[in-house]
Amino acid sequence: MVELAESLRKDLDRYSPGEKLPSSRALVERHRVSPVTVSRALAALAAEGLVVTRPGAGAFRAERPRAGAPRPGDTSWQEVALSVETAGESVPRSVDATGVLATLAAPPPGILEFNNGYLHSSLQPERALAAALARAGRRPGAWGRPPVEGLPELRAWFAREIGGPAGALGAADILVTAGGQSALTSALRALAPPGAPVLVESPTYPGILAAARASGQRPVPVPVDADGVRPDLLAEALRATGARVFVCQPLFQNPTGATLSAERRREVLAIAREAGAFVVEDDFARRLVHEDAGPLSATLAADDPDGVVVHVCSLTKATSPSLRVAALAARGPVLERLRAIQVVDSFFVSRPLQETALELVGAPSWPRHLRTVAAELHTRREALVTAVRRELPALELRHVPPGGYHLWLRLPQGTDEAALASAALRAGVAVAPGRPYFCAEPPAPHVRLSFASVAGTGELAEGVRRLRTACEEVLA
Repeated sequence: MVELAESLRKDLDRYSPGEKLPSSRALVERHRVSPVTVSRALAALAAEGLVVTRPGAGAFRAERPRAGAPRPGDTSWQEVALSVETAGESVPRSVDATGVLATLAAPPPGILEFNNGYLHSSLQPERALAAALARAGRRPGAWGRPPVEGLPELRAWFAREIGGPAGALGAADILVTAGGQSALTSALRALAPPGAPVLVESPTYPGILAAARASGQRPVPVPVDADGVRPDLLAEALRATGARVFVCQPLFQNPTGATLSAERRREVLAIAREAGAFVVEDDFARRLVHEDAGPLSATLAADDPDGVVVHVCSLTKATSPSLRVAALAARGPVLERLRAIQVVDSFFVSRPLQETALELVGAPSWPRHLRTVAAELHTRREALVTAVRRELPALELRHVPPGGYHLWLRLPQGTDEAALASAALRAGVAVAPGRPYFCAEPPAPHVRLSFASVAGTGELAEGVRRLRTACEEVLA
């Protein structure tokens, strides 16, 4: 799209102001691109004020091109305004989003994304989403104001998904949120004041660390092994810090892929209940199960009648980065506090988006999509595991998870993760270094590889070959 827009921009001098440009069909044939690419390129020129598009008539060169960019102002005064602390201020006001941006930033063209946390477009249910969006737009009241807690039907659906067959949760226990990250941030703000310790798994998803620190809280690590968080160390950390919040991912943990064992599930809930602490359950990967996984354990929330667990789940990972619809499940007074925080922050989640989510999960294509994703993720996981063990013997793979979208590899002791990530990028593959996944000093260097965000097994094999080139450069 960028190349086409630049080409059209250069061609504009051939047309008089107000003169019609070639039709979209002609541009498709001339430049050998898709109609979508032409549409996006013309939209980019229209945003610059160079082109005017008229539905049914075509695109025209603008009569009066916009003036050049305004002279930049002097913003140096902001350094003082953003840094001056008031008396007694103990919470840092800067926000470090580095760990999150590492998986969100789009890489340069030609780079294979082994660092992305979303499904490749070929795995996203784009047709089903388009159909759901069209149906949602025709629903009566679709553009009206929704209840601040979310649409009742969508809350009921989430309650069934989270509570399981036993019906442990009802619609009244659910708050619809704008994506899982928003839900995590709201939960942390609701449960712990600025300056308070918050226990997190070690390693853990960098977005959890960023959200806690942005709220002025102090993340405290609790180590994870192949069976999930260690209950003995969790109990010790609760006693030592006085923390009242523990954030965990019991199913296919990010980045290790570990699943909390049945015995430890009971221990974690008992330990938290005894300490008077909340457990924030980030159930991000339940809809990213692989077809060889077998039956999944229930959510922690389904086994918790006492309101210890605040549950977070999202539709985003299994659908599209732009379907930012998620849910918070909680019992007791904390739900009202969560509701109040969301109202203050954003009022409510867009009703058309909620209606679209309802249409999507209620369609016959939804279970088919989940089966397709389960089969494809299994195929990709096996392909990546095989390639890593064949091409990268120096990188240790301790656990192969039957769910999620990533592998967690331990590097030889003393390896410079940042140097390896830079070398990999030069070789044409983007990977996620392990350091941002730890809130304290890591026990060893690591790298995380995603297998969901590339086009298929061919790109996985090519990406590992490129990573081998980087490893030969750095590990030598």
